[in-house]
Amino acid sequence: MQIETAILAPAAVLAGWTMIVFLWLLARRLPAFAAAGVKLGEMPAGARGGDGEAQMPAKANWISHNYSHLMEQPTVFYPVVIMLALMGDNSVLSVNLAWGYAGIRVLHSLWQANVNTIPVRFALFALASLCLITLAARAVMQAL
Repeated sequence: MQIETAILAPAAVLAGWTMIVFLWLLARRLPAFAAAGVKLGEMPAGARGGDGEAQMPAKANWISHNYSHLMEQPTVFYPVVIMLALMGDNSVLSVNLAWGYAGIRVLHSLWQANVNTIPVRFALFALASLCLITLAARAVMQAL
């Protein structure tokens, strides 16, 4: 069995993007915590970074929210593209859908972290979701 790797590239890019967002989160949130007088070492046991959100500007929280979003729906994307690769799907449609999903998620991150108006953010989320729904349906059809 030959594993098709073209469909894995968008997943690798999205994973890399997620790490960039993580570093961006640190670069934006740590100074915001300091400016708000929130000392991470003095937070009570069991506290989370989100517990200090009320004391920070909204924009400092947006990147954290986006990072959390990258831990949610993309956890379906990764196994779907792996399944498609294992089933030998290197079709133009599947690869383009995977790139569409990854690219739209990057745009979603950029929008949410910097502008964060809900109608645009929702439209980007909906478009990415349509790509993922189609990929998942293709995986189901090929697996059966």
